[in-house]
Amino acid sequence: MLALRLTRAARPAVQLRRLLVAAASAGTGFLLLSCLAHALGHPEAASASAQRLAWCTVPLAATVYLALAVARTDPGTRPRPGLSPVGLGPARLMAVSALTTALSCTLGSLLALLVFLHLRGDLTGMPFDGAAAGMLASDRSLPLPAALTLLAVLPATATTAVALALRPRDPVPPPRTVRGFGRFGAYGGSPRKETFGAAGRFRGGAAQPKAPAPADPRPTGGRAAGTTVADGDAPAPGTGADPESSAPAPAPDTEVEPPSGLPWGVALVTAGLAVQAYAGRTAPAPALAVLLGWLLTATGLVLAAPGLTHLCGRLLQSTRPGALRLLAGRVLMAEAARIGRPLGVVCAVASAGYATTALYDGTGPAPASGPLSALGVLVVAGSTLATLLTAAVEARQCRAETVAALLRLGAPAGMLRGAAVLRAAALLALFGPLTLGIAALSALPLR
Repeated sequence: MLALRLTRAARPAVQLRRLLVAAASAGTGFLLLSCLAHALGHPEAASASAQRLAWCTVPLAATVYLALAVARTDPGTRPRPGLSPVGLGPARLMAVSALTTALSCTLGSLLALLVFLHLRGDLTGMPFDGAAAGMLASDRSLPLPAALTLLAVLPATATTAVALALRPRDPVPPPRTVRGFGRFGAYGGSPRKETFGAAGRFRGGAAQPKAPAPADPRPTGGRAAGTTVADGDAPAPGTGADPESSAPAPAPDTEVEPPSGLPWGVALVTAGLAVQAYAGRTAPAPALAVLLGWLLTATGLVLAAPGLTHLCGRLLQSTRPGALRLLAGRVLMAEAARIGRPLGVVCAVASAGYATTALYDGTGPAPASGPLSALGVLVVAGSTLATLLTAAVEARQCRAETVAALLRLGAPAGMLRGAAVLRAAALLALFGPLTLGIAALSALPLR
């Protein structure tokens, strides 16, 4: 009931994102049911049905990733102070997010089942003069348990992914640091050991021998400028006058740590291109080998994109930057992990689509011909773009306090908008040629 109330009381933008999840779930569910219909209509072509089912993992993964991004940006299930006493702790809010995701995906799966049964003519007769009869095997009885099992894959996968990603984690204790001591308990950072006689100097004993300064012949009541400082007037250890005991504390490290997945991403992209090149040695290329190569390339792009985004932010701040480039670069470096992964997914989908289009020379049927292929392309492309926009919304929510602080300090709003445009232009300049290059390398062995 709590999940239903939070779902109903959400803002229109949140409801729109949930409807996008339901629409993507409906498209993916319809593709899964079409694989079942192909298996029913062509029992002799079991390998072709298995290949169709394997290709459905791409829209399935895109839909699950969209559902996870929408669950992260849901303001109704975000932990806030004061909710734990009323029973809405982090674990309960995680359960609410998972249940909301399950409701959205289940709604889409049920919609896919209704449309599938309607096109088969199982509800109100054969629509569209039986145009979809052969494609959906309307002359065969549909095994309902198998259909429900296929439709349950997406809600179960998305709910599990949301529960694992948003599970409450114990706070990590800060690393234990060795406390540095200076002279006799005073804090300091000097690693030099005390010499013999330091205890006597600390207690006001004889000071180290110094060259006597010339006496001032002018009789004054106070101490002259050139007189020698006596032991009693020497600054006490631990004060600001002792260079050893008053060593300044090290400044906090504000450098943003770069993501660590760039080498692994480059390795996976290389492996994926190698698999596609090996598959292109035989004509026609094996579909499973091509799918495996594209999956490796896509995984490598997703892993490498945060590191590339961090590098892009660092390049923006090079060669004597101004305030605009500093702000844009620091934001890119801070949000590299949040924005980089959806960017990697978009690049992977765009490169795969470009490579598929490049393989079409105009003499044969188009590679995306047919309603099911068009539906798969629509689901994957729409889910990836919606995920990228959702990640941008999440990043904007995370830096809302920083933007408000900059506005209170007098930063012009035009500079903030200019920084956003500069970030988008820098990312487009980096990831655009990268996508085209990977697409060309992917399509080259398969020509």
